Amino acid sequence: FDLAVRFGADWADVFEVRGARRAARGSVLAPEVGSAHAVLAYLGRDRQRYRTRVEFQPAPQELRAQGADGVARYTLALAAGAHLTLGARVTMTRGDAPEAESACGPCDEAPDAVPGRLLGFELALSRARCAAAAFRGRCVEVRCDDAGAERALGRALADVHALRVLHGERVVVGAGIPWFAAPFGRDALLASLQLLPFAPDLARETLDFLGALQGRVDDPTREEEPGKILHELRRGELVRTGEIPHSPYFGSVDATPLYVILAAEAWGWSGSRALLDAVWPRVVAGVDWLDARTGEGTRFLTYQRRSPLGLENQGWKDSRDGVSFPDGTRAQGPIALVEVQGYAAAAWRGAAALARARGEDGRAARWEARVAPFVQLLDDAFWMPGVGFHALALDGEARQVGTLTSNPGHLLWCGAVSQARAERVRNRLLGPELSSGWGIRTVGRGQTVYNPLSYHNGSVWPHDTAICALGLSRYGFHRDAVSLAEGLLEASQHFALHRLPELFCGLERGDGSFVVHYPVSCSPQAWASGSLFMLLQACLGLSADAPGGVLTIVDPALPRGMRRLDLVGVQVGEARVSLRFTRQGLRTFAEVLEVAGGALKVVIEVRG
Repeated sequence: FDLAVRFGADWADVFEVRGARRAARGSVLAPEVGSAHAVLAYLGRDRQRYRTRVEFQPAPQELRAQGADGVARYTLALAAGAHLTLGARVTMTRGDAPEAESACGPCDEAPDAVPGRLLGFELALSRARCAAAAFRGRCVEVRCDDAGAERALGRALADVHALRVLHGERVVVGAGIPWFAAPFGRDALLASLQLLPFAPDLARETLDFLGALQGRVDDPTREEEPGKILHELRRGELVRTGEIPHSPYFGSVDATPLYVILAAEAWGWSGSRALLDAVWPRVVAGVDWLDARTGEGTRFLTYQRRSPLGLENQGWKDSRDGVSFPDGTRAQGPIALVEVQGYAAAAWRGAAALARARGEDGRAARWEARVAPFVQLLDDAFWMPGVGFHALALDGEARQVGTLTSNPGHLLWCGAVSQARAERVRNRLLGPELSSGWGIRTVGRGQTVYNPLSYHNGSVWPHDTAICALGLSRYGFHRDAVSLAEGLLEASQHFALHRLPELFCGLERGDGSFVVHYPVSCSPQAWASGSLFMLLQACLGLSADAPGGVLTIVDPALPRGMRRLDLVGVQVGEARVSLRFTRQGLRTFAEVLEVAGGALKVVIEVRG
């Protein structure tokens, strides 16, 4: 029989794939064809020559160009029961850059390349497997008697490793596949925070990567400012021609306080003086930026884009309609988002703890003193008495954007809600408008702007629900945190490979109902994968004080379907501890199985 393999390249930047239209494109060049390979080529508007080399083994009987593409033809004969393997290797290069090497690096267990085989495919595969195993070996092992939950957690951890990208000599977790397989500040920071007790290497990688690219100058075209943490970094043709500003682009209002929060949390879990010394200058620069933008805590942290190529909305709901009044009118800047004010308060609090650890008590006192007045300022301006909830934002005229959203739930995570208001916030989050039964909706049902099939206006984002759950747990609403964990764990069973996607639709859960997929959601996606681990932290009430040598467990509770959960190798400072949680009826018991590597005090609190 005859077999034809057709191949081609469209040379589209990922922004074009997503729908961007360019005034002009580069030139597609004639292919170069050999006996077993063809090279497709394109001269970009950045004057770079792009090549895609397609190499076949064994060589086809015919290999020729078809316009700018190509076709390989085989005439094959197979006896009954026989088999034949045909291989093709695709290599992409730009300019004079050599072919990219594997990011996995050498591996002692990987076999040597087999002579005559397809350019070491088995070697590359073995290296990738070794790298994945090495990553898993540095993470906490999670075992439980709920097979579905265990598969979902294992898949999530594997996906986080798969999303790690190499940029220069540094590694950072990328945001998601297919649209966002690139470094994003907010995404990497939140994913690292979610996984900090379980995969601490991510936090070190993220702090190092983003710190190295921290803003140094004032550049409106890229929205860069001294001390600011980047939003997004791309490496495609559109960046090099200046058609998009992502080289990197800094249009994120929350990445900088989140960087400071991650630095403080990483210190709390690691107690590493080397880590503290490495991040300290970057923390100071980040807090200086925060102070400058808020008048040292006397006004709110706002955003308004400075570049016509930039994002209109610069919080996590960064779609064009992501910050809208209840009737759908889009808020005009400068905009102060409610959750961002909570991040700012948590950043000052965390930075003060780092300053005290360094013996800089004066600086610590100044930063610490900003927190309480700022939280009061936030409460006075954002609270909606008639609704019993905080507004989504303040617009440029300081008017409340009174849309019922999930955003105020992040204030619980940040410790930026008074105890008197906490129960009312809890009631709204878990009420029928915001709670779908699978998770918390981004916008409450009943708002004019509500659409459960939209991106940010009624869908469920797992990371958003997980942040709210951890906040509820920290305010003593443990049963509610467990309920949210149960909803998302059950939702994960409705997706291929038990993989939670970036978001899913916010339709009501009912008897016999199923989760409705959002069709262009990233999957895998870093902070969706990390959400399951943040939910575990919320259920178990885990927190650490590595400098003090203490791990605290508060009111642990296992989700429905789990009767036993083991965490093997939780690292607190130099110590590694293995824990077992068992549920009997409504009560969950915690047990220390082993402590190795250093002294550790484990405190188990039951607050009721």
